[in-house]
Amino acid sequence: MSEEKHDPASIKGAKDEESIVGSSEYSVGEQIRKESGHQIQYRSCSWQKTAALLFSEYICLAILSFPWSYSVLGLVPGVLVTIGVAATVQYTSLIVWKFCMKYPEVRDVCDIGRILFGGSQWAYNFTAVMFILNNTFIQGLHCLVGAKLLNTLSNSALCTISFSAITAIICFFVTLPRTLSQLSGLGTFSAITMGIAVLLAIIFSGIQSEPAGFIAGELPIVTNFPVAGTTFITAMGAFLNISYTLIGQITIPSFIAEMKEPKDFPKALWAVTICEVVIFTLWYAAILPSYEGSNIDESTSGAIMYHYVGNQYITAPAFGSLQPTYKKIAFSFAIPTIVYLGSLYSSVSARFIFFRIFRSSEHRYSNTVLGWGVWAGLIAATWIAAFIIAEVIPFFSDLLSLMSSLFDCWFGFAYWGLAYLVITPKEKRWKGLRSIETLVNYFFILFGAFMLVGGTYTTIQSIIDNYKISAYGTVFSCASNAI
Repeated sequence: MSEEKHDPASIKGAKDEESIVGSSEYSVGEQIRKESGHQIQYRSCSWQKTAALLFSEYICLAILSFPWSYSVLGLVPGVLVTIGVAATVQYTSLIVWKFCMKYPEVRDVCDIGRILFGGSQWAYNFTAVMFILNNTFIQGLHCLVGAKLLNTLSNSALCTISFSAITAIICFFVTLPRTLSQLSGLGTFSAITMGIAVLLAIIFSGIQSEPAGFIAGELPIVTNFPVAGTTFITAMGAFLNISYTLIGQITIPSFIAEMKEPKDFPKALWAVTICEVVIFTLWYAAILPSYEGSNIDESTSGAIMYHYVGNQYITAPAFGSLQPTYKKIAFSFAIPTIVYLGSLYSSVSARFIFFRIFRSSEHRYSNTVLGWGVWAGLIAATWIAAFIIAEVIPFFSDLLSLMSSLFDCWFGFAYWGLAYLVITPKEKRWKGLRSIETLVNYFFILFGAFMLVGGTYTTIQSIIDNYKISAYGTVFSCASNAI
């Protein structure tokens, strides 16, 4: 935890949200005051810059798994799952904010883990391990997709291992800025270009003569509900893919810890939510006519790209369902997201360790050789680990599911149910409508446990099944992974 101390008892009497916000202003102001004379100032993010960071986190590579998830779940359950998870994320993100306002000494989710379990060092260490693993797995995903991109655009001009290493090296240099405020501008650009990539994928799926891999006579099949024979394993994998795309609360404490005015965080959250609704609506809009003679019902609403591609030809990432030229054009717009978002998670991980090494030292706040050397070394270590993960687990959809089951169970559901119980006095939990809210938060805790057990089991079984049918390449392989 940071060196600034705060007595939670001083705000236990907070009566409502406004009093919680007001109670932390002095503590945050004191942190800003102490940083004011330093070369590097961390509490420098405006709510607009925080919105840019959030936007880049949610408009991400994982959105490319949505069409595949709908092909498994069907349109109706797929849309309902998406809406349900999105609403949960919005609600629990506000819980995270209220928690950080009550405990302004929080620097990251690891500090929250300690507080949730009564100051337990074991809980802090466990949260730290899961926090670092989550971020490093995400970096690994970006190395994997970076190699897919370079293989696709270059027609596999180099060994896949080389392309993965090139991606890690580029991301290393992008991660070097020390504050999140410095990264926010790139975040806006990343989110915009990723939105363009998604829009192009939708447009190209509609104007191309047929999806990649099209078999004469087998027109795209679109279903409103899961087809007969859909297993719990595949359905759970589809759910986990959707959950992973929308869940991102793990970084929110780190973002709030660098805001000049943490009380403005809801502005950033709602701004991003509105933008998300606009972007995702493109995936759920009413469908225009598709292939002549296909069995697609034009009155059906659902994911646009899924409608045009169908169950048989959908891939994850979704660019693989496009014809070669269209695929390369759309995929190329994902480059900023591949580079930036992986770098954001690397920066968050490095910052967590860096602050623990230099708690009160000048190296934390000044441009010293040692400070920059340690910072660069930490970033390099995260990208080396990410490169290894990308080579050992060389698959997209199941990797998303694995990360969701292992990490989102805690940082998407269970932790925030516990956080609600911590910031809500016992005497208020079961009064009026608050009783329903309390039950919902207990459900989040139980659902997190279900995701951990059920999700991990189904993902591991899916990986085993896919290896048996040679659906994946081998580890540390030079074989092309182009889509």
